[in-house]
Amino acid sequence: MISLSGLNARMGLQLVDATRDRQLEMIRSSAEHSRAIEAFEERIGDIKTVDQLMEDRELYVFVMKAFDLEDQIFGKAMIKKLLKSDSEDSSSLVNRLTDPRFKDLYKNLGFKDEGTRNTLTNSSFWRKTIVNKYVEQHFENAQADQNETVGTVLEFRRKAGSIKNWYDVLKDSDLTEFMRTSLGVPASVAGLDIDKQVELFKAKFDLTKLKDPDELAKLERTYVAISDTKSGVNSSTNAALA
Repeated sequence: MISLSGLNARMGLQLVDATRDRQLEMIRSSAEHSRAIEAFEERIGDIKTVDQLMEDRELYVFVMKAFDLEDQIFGKAMIKKLLKSDSEDSSSLVNRLTDPRFKDLYKNLGFKDEGTRNTLTNSSFWRKTIVNKYVEQHFENAQADQNETVGTVLEFRRKAGSIKNWYDVLKDSDLTEFMRTSLGVPASVAGLDIDKQVELFKAKFDLTKLKDPDELAKLERTYVAISDTKSGVNSSTNAALA
């Protein structure tokens, strides 16, 4: 992984953008990740039920990492219950959990009939999609470990297309922090009623603008500039960027 040491967020992001494809390929070809990918591709087609997935720890860990849920791997009982949930039941676990990562996992793994059926695992397109998520999530996490601001920008880019309203933003702490910083909204608004927070953010920014690449770039630049100013990171050039 290319080091961001000594770079401010603006320069680090430029370096990450310039080397993204090379870094993704390095992850795919590394001994650790190539073995994990090979095991997933070889065995996931035999997984038809939630119980089968839970019994294969290697595959279970792989999909958890793909959906940025590595910190929840220990909670197998909860994940099992989640994947067996009925999304049509408002009281089911999948509809009670607020962390969007869990809904993303549930939706994309596609188990049906209380976790006893799955028609996706035999799809080569689906398998490729999950592998790509695994590689890209590792890439994003590795950048965040080196520079939190860079990691937040990469996460914003990944999630921006799925934002439908301000409630989608406010239920995600990282998206909230990104938009709050970019729009100059004080942290104290977090103490307000959620509907009042939505009104405040609506007055600041029209979310339909997220479809405009220029608007996305403007938000990124503002977020990075403010974050660098707050952290007091030196903006001098670095040989790695050159």
